[in-house]
Amino acid sequence: MASSIRPSLSSFMLPSLSSCNPSQRLSLFHLGSGVRQYHNFGLKASRLLRHDGSCMKVMASGNLSPVATQESVLDWVKQDKRRMLHVVYRVGDLDKTIKFYTECLGMKVLRKRDMPEERYTNAFLGYGPEDAHFVIELTYNYGIDKYDIGTGFGHFGIAIDDISRIVEIVRAKGGKIIREPAPVKGGSSTIAVIEDPDGYEFELSERAPSPEPLCQVMLRVGDLDRSVKFYEKALGMQLLRTRDNPESKCTIAMLGYGPEEKSTVLELTYNYGVTEYDKGDAYAQIAIGTDDVYKTAEAIKLAGGKITREPGPVPGIKTKITSCVDPDGWKT
Repeated sequence: MASSIRPSLSSFMLPSLSSCNPSQRLSLFHLGSGVRQYHNFGLKASRLLRHDGSCMKVMASGNLSPVATQESVLDWVKQDKRRMLHVVYRVGDLDKTIKFYTECLGMKVLRKRDMPEERYTNAFLGYGPEDAHFVIELTYNYGIDKYDIGTGFGHFGIAIDDISRIVEIVRAKGGKIIREPAPVKGGSSTIAVIEDPDGYEFELSERAPSPEPLCQVMLRVGDLDRSVKFYEKALGMQLLRTRDNPESKCTIAMLGYGPEEKSTVLELTYNYGVTEYDKGDAYAQIAIGTDDVYKTAEAIKLAGGKITREPGPVPGIKTKITSCVDPDGWKT
């Protein structure tokens, strides 16, 4: 089964993120569930960042102490201009899923790419262009009509101003309603939960129109403090808030590259006493834009992460990528 699930080269083909020369832009890295690999790391004091207009250049340097180099790399992560680009997951019937997302959730098909030699097709959907919005990348592998979502993946979040209308559309189309629209216990917000044809849950949050309607990805982790430190240190995210819910026996942490009301965030959920989850084979990864995949890979290693793909160019296209897994095995 694993060999039949192909990575998407289409996910590497991104619009320009700035006015920099493409050779100066090192575009993205991935986070999702994947096979763990470990590469021994010998830190080399060979690169320094130098500003050149709006671009970053990697310059050769003289000899630096390992401590100084480590500090510069981890400090650079905080300055890197990052954005969550898209989330990748697998579906069993691409046309059926596209129909549900466009007719029920109001998304638009942004582009499709068929790779018959690799036996898969990708479709990108969202609420705006990829260069300015977080989007979904659906992957259909020829001949595979069902996947195991597992227990680790939680939900995707959509912010809209009238969730009751969306719920009624889903109901009329024969979709599954997990939670009817209702206020959150102990809070002021109103949410509903629906399920798509493949069993992925979407939490609908009622609020004023948002510049980023596809607003959240929720994953479960076994050690919240450990995960928060990793995402802050290795991936440069900010801890936006935490909330402990003793009644539900869980604690959540919201992290991202901007405020919740304006950007997509990652919600990490720790359920009391649960340290491991089954990740299944359906959910794949999150892609994040970065100015330098090489420095990003160094920072990930320094923060205790595991690189599953060493940084470098994708054959045939200009984009450079690196991939890693977090302490729970979620891939980026």
